[in-house]
Amino acid sequence: MIPPHAWQHLPFFAQDLPRIEAVLADQADILPPAHQRFAALEACPPDAVRVVILGQDPYPTPGHAHGLAFSVEADVYPLPRSLKNIFKEMDEDLGGHPATGDLHGWAHQGVLLLNTALTVPAGNAGAHARLGWSRLTEQVLPSLSDRPRAFLLWGKHAQGFRPLITGAGHLVIETAHPSPLSARRGFFGSRPFSRINEWLTQQGQTPIDWTGEAP
Repeated sequence: MIPPHAWQHLPFFAQDLPRIEAVLADQADILPPAHQRFAALEACPPDAVRVVILGQDPYPTPGHAHGLAFSVEADVYPLPRSLKNIFKEMDEDLGGHPATGDLHGWAHQGVLLLNTALTVPAGNAGAHARLGWSRLTEQVLPSLSDRPRAFLLWGKHAQGFRPLITGAGHLVIETAHPSPLSARRGFFGSRPFSRINEWLTQQGQTPIDWTGEAP
């Protein structure tokens, strides 16, 4: 795995990644493929990041995960249930959603879709939660606290990283996770997309085109 050039200054890549790679070398059926594991960081250099959406780990279904949190390959149907609920909330909030589950269109506008674990064994959700990937998130979030940004933390897992967001002026939205198990406990009706766009506009920035297509 080659560290994304714009992020390779983070200590994680020298101190933690070699050990993780050694562990993965002895395992089979790891998702997503190695060349996609840093896709979120590759799509969003630090200076381009305007919004951070923090996920947990990749989808464990082969053919779904491609390196961006909550996103799937464009031909995946039906959508994973969490993404289906994200689009349902977007319909209520904005009146539409992307035609596919590929969220690269968000990433190219400065939305960092970062999972706290970047790999998962096929069919075994959460199995790499303690592999050491979270050290990367623990370094990314403070590095992005240097100027006001929007952070979207869905669920207790993501909210556990809230103390790492330092500095002033950020928009931090914390709600229930879009999972079917929790979406009705505060995710539905939270209007995160329009709230972020209102905040970006107040900052003098261009709003995110959430409902557009990935290029």
